[in-house]
Amino acid sequence: MLKKKKLFSLVAPVAAASIILAACGAGSETGSETGGSTSEDGTTKLVGGTEATFAPFESMDDNGNIVGIDVDVLNAISEEMDFDYELKNIGWEPVFSQITTGEIDFGAAGITITDERKESYDFTDPYFESTLLIVVPEDNTSITSVEDLKDKKVSVQINSTSHEAAKKILGQTNPDILAYENQPLAIQDVINGTADAALGDNAVLIEYMKNNPDAPIKTIEDDSFEKEYYGLMVKKGNEEVLNLLNDGLKKIKENGKLAEITGQEIE
Repeated sequence: MLKKKKLFSLVAPVAAASIILAACGAGSETGSETGGSTSEDGTTKLVGGTEATFAPFESMDDNGNIVGIDVDVLNAISEEMDFDYELKNIGWEPVFSQITTGEIDFGAAGITITDERKESYDFTDPYFESTLLIVVPEDNTSITSVEDLKDKKVSVQINSTSHEAAKKILGQTNPDILAYENQPLAIQDVINGTADAALGDNAVLIEYMKNNPDAPIKTIEDDSFEKEYYGLMVKKGNEEVLNLLNDGLKKIKENGKLAEITGQEIE
């Protein structure tokens, strides 16, 4: 059963199939592939996808619930716009593929808005500003900037902006780029000595180090990394869901809730 405003779970394949059917209009609900579903009382229900190893934006708590900044943002938006939603932990790449197929209505996974992604998906206005950092072993002395990465093994989260940055630095098909499904695996490569360095979003790497104070790593800033902006992502042309999320985002920017959640002021 969907709970008002939020329901977060790690869904098994069979359970996921039944939830998707319900979201698309089975039983007493009616809806479309790209516009969420509507219950008998007229409440809109959306299904979103995430990759819950990206703290502080999304992670799993001890009770198996998805928590984090993205969840808090969604809660605030749904309260303002009076809709229900379910957020499923489906993995990074499935977020993109399931939006394309209409299995989910939106993605909330610390997704950076890029021109390339905008060719295939639509994004809300930005809700968080980020940039990349370099992670290296704490005793490293050979890597101090992006330039020092050119002959090194670099680990990243696959198909992320850090992956794209690594391709620009090392070359599009360089086998020294080690791509993984999530950021913690990329960091672990540095700890294990498999990679010389990792790239990742600053807030995520800082959170990882806070939660793992004994990890033998450190971060390096480089001004050549451009600022990035996160947005909620929907299927290209899905104006119904996009407008609903954007209207709610606008409201929580204006009333100060977004700044309270993120600690940032975003235009």
